[in-house]
Amino acid sequence: MGRQKAAARTLTSYAPLFFPKHGKSSETDGYAAAVLSPSVDNLVAQLTRLPGIGTRTAQRLAFHLLSARKEEALALASAIVDVKERVRFCRDCGNLTEEELCGICLDQRRDRTLVCVVEQPMDVISLERTHEYRGLYHVLGGSLSPLDGVEPEHLRIDELLQRVAAGGVEEIVLATNPNMTGEATAAYLADRLRSAPGGGGIRVTRLASGLPVGGALEYADEVTLGRALAGRREL
Repeated sequence: MGRQKAAARTLTSYAPLFFPKHGKSSETDGYAAAVLSPSVDNLVAQLTRLPGIGTRTAQRLAFHLLSARKEEALALASAIVDVKERVRFCRDCGNLTEEELCGICLDQRRDRTLVCVVEQPMDVISLERTHEYRGLYHVLGGSLSPLDGVEPEHLRIDELLQRVAAGGVEEIVLATNPNMTGEATAAYLADRLRSAPGGGGIRVTRLASGLPVGGALEYADEVTLGRALAGRREL
C-alpha cells in the first residue's frame, strides 16, 4: 500500500507536464524550453511572433519541421527568403508585387475612373474574389488609430490625394473595415478628398451595410462583399 501511495504522489507531481491545465501553461512552457535544444527553442520563439501562433502551436510546428524531410524544410525557408527579397509594394496603389507595378494596375481592361481604397493587400484579394469590382485599388497600409500611434502621415493618404490630383478618377470607394478605426479612417478620407485639389467633382462612396460590424473585409464571404459593393452609398 505504501508503494502505491508513493507511486501515486510521483505521478501527481509529474501530471502537469503531461496533462497541463488551462491557465498553467507558463510553468510547462518553461519546462519545454529547458529541455529543448537552443536551436529548437529559438525556432519556437520565432514562430510565436506570427499572428495567432501561441507557444503550444509553435512547438507543434517546430516538431513537424523537425520530422519533415530536409528538402521540405529548406523549401519553406527559401520561400520565406524569396518573399522578403522579391516582393514589394506597387508604386501606384501599394498592393503587393514583384515588379514596379502590380498586375491590376497594369491591366488595361480595368476601369481607371474607379478607385477602391482598402487597408491591407489581403482586402484586395477578398474583393477580387467577388468578381464584382473591375476598377483599381489603393492600399493604405492600415487604418487611423491615434491610440496605437498611427497618424495620417503613417498611411498612404498623400499618395491617394496625388492620384486624385492627377485627374481621371471619377469615384473613390472607401472600403476600410467596418470597425471603429476603419469608420474613422473613412470619415477622415471623405473630408480630405472633398477639399483636395481635383477632388471637388469626385464621387466618394462607402460600402453598403451588411458587413459584420467590428469585423474585417478579409473574413467576409464573397456574396456579402459583392452586395456591399453593388449597394455602396455616397458620403
